[in-house]
Amino acid sequence: MPAGYLSLVLTLAVIFALGWLVWLLSPILTPFVAAAILAYLCDPLVDGLERFRLRRGPASALVMLALALLIAALMLVLVPVLSHEFSLLAAQTPQALAWIQDTFLPWLNQHLGLQLQFNAQALRQGLLSQVGPGAAQTWLPRLGNGSLAILAFFANLALVPVVMFYLLRDWDRLVAWIEANLPRAWHDAVTGYFRELDAVLGEFLRGQLAVMLIMAAYYSVGLALAGLQFALAIGILAGMLVFIPYLGAALGVTLATLMGVTQFGSWMGLLPVWGVFLAGQLIEAYGITPKLVGERVGLHPVGVIFSLMAFGQLFGFFGVLLAIPLASSTLVAVRRGLAWYKASRFY
Repeated sequence: MPAGYLSLVLTLAVIFALGWLVWLLSPILTPFVAAAILAYLCDPLVDGLERFRLRRGPASALVMLALALLIAALMLVLVPVLSHEFSLLAAQTPQALAWIQDTFLPWLNQHLGLQLQFNAQALRQGLLSQVGPGAAQTWLPRLGNGSLAILAFFANLALVPVVMFYLLRDWDRLVAWIEANLPRAWHDAVTGYFRELDAVLGEFLRGQLAVMLIMAAYYSVGLALAGLQFALAIGILAGMLVFIPYLGAALGVTLATLMGVTQFGSWMGLLPVWGVFLAGQLIEAYGITPKLVGERVGLHPVGVIFSLMAFGQLFGFFGVLLAIPLASSTLVAVRRGLAWYKASRFY
């Protein structure tokens, strides 16, 4: 076998073995991947502090402290408000179910010739059995059986900041070590590939985070101005889910419509609510996302949805964390492959 083909076979074998190993270890890799993503996002902040002659270790600790304080402040502000609003939302659920059964479905059946049936009483009883006074008898055995899983979840959660600190402190050293140990024949190609991947992935992740915060604020304020009672809860949920294309807006419209009908009592009252979401989609698609995420990222919405679903199916929550980085890596590989193909004699 020629040396070139042998090298290719060995490379593919190593990639396959690494993929198989990742699949085997996926149940325990989630905190490490989450910590690596957070460290990657925070590394520019630490680099900025280093320019002020602050050592890498204290700079990493300072950035993590600021991140922890920000998360704590958001929790202190949002949790009581969201808890109150979701309680009100739950109180409105029976009225919404009754409207679906008594008004909406008869209208559909009359105008579209359908024969849809909906038993609001059975659904209400099912919900009460899960959250009502007798729910403890149902949930306590499940909690007992899942206690080890709960402990594992909190152990993984506590592991994230520890791993993140060490990765953040040693980030530049790790990158330099990997670069120094690359085969010299591959050095330029591999470093060029990862520089392009860093540009695509960094722009996407940091830009998408900014888009999520802006859209959450926009939907919350817009729905509040439209007079919707549950504006904050629905707005935050719709804004935080914009990283999955169209899901945030679709879920927000559905919840706002159900709650708006019971609140306003007519379709006319929903027009400002729908206007908020329509304007939000236009602003996000043609203004905020191109400005903050960048047109050159090139991650197609269908590709993002497929990546989240495919890697989530294969690896669970660990796969969801890896979906966007792997999609970005594939995008860069496809771009380079097309450039190589168009420069080849075969093309």
